[in-house]
Amino acid sequence: MGNSLSPLTSSARKFSARAALVDLQEPSRVLLSECFRQFGIDVVPITAQQSPRLSTEKFDACVVRLSCQAPTILESARRSRSNSRMVIYGLGGTLKDTMQLSKYGLNAVFQEPLERPAALKLVKATQMLVLHEFRRYVRIPVMTEVSVAAGGKHFNATSVELSSGGMSLKTPIELSTGIKVEISFALLTLPRTWVRATVSWVKQANKVIGVRFDPLDDRRLRIKEWVDSYLEI
Repeated sequence: MGNSLSPLTSSARKFSARAALVDLQEPSRVLLSECFRQFGIDVVPITAQQSPRLSTEKFDACVVRLSCQAPTILESARRSRSNSRMVIYGLGGTLKDTMQLSKYGLNAVFQEPLERPAALKLVKATQMLVLHEFRRYVRIPVMTEVSVAAGGKHFNATSVELSSGGMSLKTPIELSTGIKVEISFALLTLPRTWVRATVSWVKQANKVIGVRFDPLDDRRLRIKEWVDSYLEI
């Protein structure tokens, strides 16, 4: 008797979404193809010269190496009506590279050297967005620089996920729960916005905190409108 838990072969599986793998070297392309297909997402490898396809064909996600060619590729994708809100993954690069590309709505980054467990974890965490299961996914993974003011201190953090009620941040310094902060950030189609918030949870191991927006701060409504628009079906 065959193992009922064995994954379907690619020929038998019915994919409900497509991800473009743009100009990736073979080892990375093979590994990420396996990861996406495990979650019902088909892959379409394309070269850098074929990247204009991102402006003419519908894709639900794409993986782009964070190199000097990335801005041109992402600009083309975001200007396309069909791909303006697709999930964008970066591959490699530095934090500086990530922040410079944040205006294109970079959702998440695969770190190099690429390792299967970490890649699978990232795809699993974001698959609902790719598959358009928006009702089951109320947090949007998005990476952008966030300015934080807390107790007289000012520093920059990096966003991890965003919802209409709060966000998670990777911070360079430790903060405790209950601390009041004011944060500001800008996103794709969302001009820089300031909002008061309170630290609601802390993960010291990886320096990630969660903040909840102040319900009395009406500026949070601009963020809610952006989230609702992003998740609009």
